Amino acid sequence: MSVDDALRMWWVLPTGLALLGYGLALAGLTPAQRAVWVKGRIVAVGQPAHGASKRPGIPVTVAFQDPATGQEFVLSNVGKHGDSVEEAWVGREVEVRHPRGRPHMFRIALHSPEDKNGRSGPNCTVVLLLIGLVIHATVLWGCPWALLGFGGLVTAFAAISPDIRTARARNALLAQAIAVPARVVAVTRDVYTDGEGGEIISHAPVVTFTTLEGTEVTVLSRDGIPDPSRSLGRRLTIHYAPSDPAVHTPDLAADRRGNERAVGVIIILLIAGPAAVVTGAILL
Repeated sequence: MSVDDALRMWWVLPTGLALLGYGLALAGLTPAQRAVWVKGRIVAVGQPAHGASKRPGIPVTVAFQDPATGQEFVLSNVGKHGDSVEEAWVGREVEVRHPRGRPHMFRIALHSPEDKNGRSGPNCTVVLLLIGLVIHATVLWGCPWALLGFGGLVTAFAAISPDIRTARARNALLAQAIAVPARVVAVTRDVYTDGEGGEIISHAPVVTFTTLEGTEVTVLSRDGIPDPSRSLGRRLTIHYAPSDPAVHTPDLAADRRGNERAVGVIIILLIAGPAAVVTGAILL
């Protein structure tokens, strides 16, 4: 087999990996499926250090019970213990997973429905495979197949995107938002390098507020606070959903505009995708 023939068979590897992943998921043998999943509860909330990175999120201590032994564990998420927590309060329930017999290796899972079935890995592989197949078809057969392939992919991804449902659900939760005073208690700092070697500095304020029920909430605010690098100590107003303090915003109008933009992008994709498919079909 020549090098060119081998390159044409690139799809074999991702196809095999996807099939292997789905096979393991059907057999219940993925790490996520073999792990122990339990409900945990935040029992203590720390505060990110001023100037530290936002990547670890808010330091919390989580309590959960090992169903195999009945023993309760109270452990900190400082270090690499799954998803970073960006909205924390004492009493908040979180999903926790750990290998059987090793509860100290726990991980917080904030998106457990996608994690539990063990199919997130093969699903990503299939997406990459489809994109690769479209590029391959474009190289072999030209522009019409690019329009057909990418138009079909854009339409499918837009159709299954949760963005519209998420935006509507968020708007509904914030429709009865409660406004309370808040304060910026720290500002995180992360430095990234762009393609030309320059530095990009990102700041995210850490905000605390107290709900009407007396629950003290600490959040990592990524949007809505102007001039975040100079916001330490600033007092502001936070609007939060009464049923879920994790849904909050310092600017209701800006939040609604952001949701409208998200919905608008999906609508544009749902128009552009089929249009590309039709154009590609005409050009064939």
